[in-house]
Amino acid sequence: MKILLLGANGQVGHELRSALAPLGEVVATTRSGQLPDGTACEAADLSEPATLPALVARVAPGLVVNAGAYTAVDRAEDEPELAFRVNADAPAALAKACAGAGISLVHFSTDYVFDGAQTRPWREDDPTGPLGVYGASKLAGEEAVRASGAAHKIFRLCWVYGPRGHNFLLTMLRLARERGHLRVVDDQRGTPTSARRIAGGVAAALQAAPGLSGTWHLAAEGECSWHGFAAEIFRQATERGLLPAAPVLEPIASGEFPTRARRPAYSRLDTSAFKRDFGLHLGDWRDGLSEALDVLAR
Repeated sequence: MKILLLGANGQVGHELRSALAPLGEVVATTRSGQLPDGTACEAADLSEPATLPALVARVAPGLVVNAGAYTAVDRAEDEPELAFRVNADAPAALAKACAGAGISLVHFSTDYVFDGAQTRPWREDDPTGPLGVYGASKLAGEEAVRASGAAHKIFRLCWVYGPRGHNFLLTMLRLARERGHLRVVDDQRGTPTSARRIAGGVAAALQAAPGLSGTWHLAAEGECSWHGFAAEIFRQATERGLLPAAPVLEPIASGEFPTRARRPAYSRLDTSAFKRDFGLHLGDWRDGLSEALDVLAR
């Protein structure tokens, strides 16, 4: 099978390149037409949705995996049109092209489609209520994929990180090397989930039930606050010699660290449906963190 992978240079896209390889030939795309190591690949600009159907037609894949997205949560408040083009219009164009050609589509969404107001893990059928432009644009993308008639798998993700790109893990490690005291929000809770485990879960789900369509929550097990996540990062990083010592970590409320966009207070996703339908799970969030830090320690 030929697999067209959009957003191959992102956190999840990078991991999908290797995770999907056993399933077939992976045709990677980036906006520039170049992979991070300088290798040439297909060019796909999600901010130009009208260009995407021709790409699908030319590559003629058996599966399209859209790992590209506009993920700048705060900047999206000032760039709503761009966020919606990338996160809603582009998936709509891809899904329509897939529906017309009988191609399956894998698409990724986010915990930010929920308002975070409840205190139990969010299920797939819970009412959505995004708090900002980013979440609203991702929800619109989901709805477009479902309405397209294409066979699809939509995976909602939570607190994604990895050993490359821009994410909380790498930010905390950088700040810990620069400062001896850090203040981190302690009243937002979710489940840190490694990009590598997400990619492995997607590949395994495609093998386990390739013909199944629907929406699933794909996240690690357990939960913590951002403060708790930072504390575990520092604990494991010092064990591996990635930090000479852990900084002093002070818990603060969200109101003490104002951001342009509101974040959900509770983002943990219920993964029961993913386990039921595919017989899979991603393990505890701390184990995924250990893997990511092992990569950085090499």
